[in-house]
Amino acid sequence: MAWNEPGGGQRDPWNRQRPGGSKFSPEQVLKNLGSHLGRLGRGPGGILTAVVVLVVVGLLMSSYTIIGARQVGVVLRFGEYARTLAPGFHLKLPQPIEAVDKVEATRIRSVNDRVSMLTRDENIITIDFTVQYQVDDARKYLFSVSDPDSSVSAAAEAAVRSVIGGSDMDQILSAAGANLVSEAQQALQKTLDSYDSGLRVTEVSFQNVAPPAEVKDAFDDVNNAREDKQSIENAALAYANKVVPVARGDAARIAAEAEGYKAERVARAQGDTARFDLLLKEYKAAPAVTRKRLWLETMEQVMADNPKVIDGSGGRNIINLPAGQHTRAVPDAGGKAAAVAAPAPAGSGSDAAAGKGSQP
Repeated sequence: MAWNEPGGGQRDPWNRQRPGGSKFSPEQVLKNLGSHLGRLGRGPGGILTAVVVLVVVGLLMSSYTIIGARQVGVVLRFGEYARTLAPGFHLKLPQPIEAVDKVEATRIRSVNDRVSMLTRDENIITIDFTVQYQVDDARKYLFSVSDPDSSVSAAAEAAVRSVIGGSDMDQILSAAGANLVSEAQQALQKTLDSYDSGLRVTEVSFQNVAPPAEVKDAFDDVNNAREDKQSIENAALAYANKVVPVARGDAARIAAEAEGYKAERVARAQGDTARFDLLLKEYKAAPAVTRKRLWLETMEQVMADNPKVIDGSGGRNIINLPAGQHTRAVPDAGGKAAAVAAPAPAGSGSDAAAGKGSQP
């Protein structure tokens, strides 16, 4: 290649780089660094100097660490726990004195499993469950449990079996299953805390809770019967809500009528008592007059409420007087007084007295 061909760079005929005639090149920098390191290795003590430089560079490069925003750093000093680092830039002792293990603290981990188990009422049920968890203590997570995922899976299965084994099939298949999920989560967290695992359970969920395929038809019949029962109960409650208020209203009305009748009877009895006391007082003052007045009033009441036959002519002229009317005296053909019926005025209470006045 000629010295002045395109692409050969700004070089003179002696293959020297012209000053200011080229741009920055990473390859050229590496080449220059290699040449300098090569010079260090020449002559007495050059190799030792190169080794020292490399060691110093290595120590400087390992004297800091950067922890990500979703990470937690665990510093190990000669393999022993020293401290925990928060996200950010941190200085540390160079390796091999201190090393940093980075743990994804905010990442949600999960395990899934499907198990068949026996309920308290000796029915077999199949459950798919999912457990979600995350690291709560990075130190415990690294040193307390050798295989966290396997430990969580085993502990979750044990917790689910303990909860399902203590419940009936109806309780598991009904709406009460949500409480069982909460109980399983609490039992799993308690087990992981006993392991000192540094893990926190965020959610436990059950999916596809169903009996085995061999008895699915029978369980479907049971579920249909349960739904029919619920429907009938709802209809009965609706009828009760319709009838009970009416019955309560009738009961209140009857009770009110009884109270009114009671008040009426008591008031009437008290009035009769007061009237009798007044009559007794009058009777003691004038026995004969009071006795005759009472007899006349009694006869007035009796005659006013019953039909009457009046004869003032020796059987020749008989008048039938209906109840509620009184008579007036008129002369007959023989000159004797005869009683004839006349309408009683409204509100009159002395019709019988007028009839008595027409007697011969």
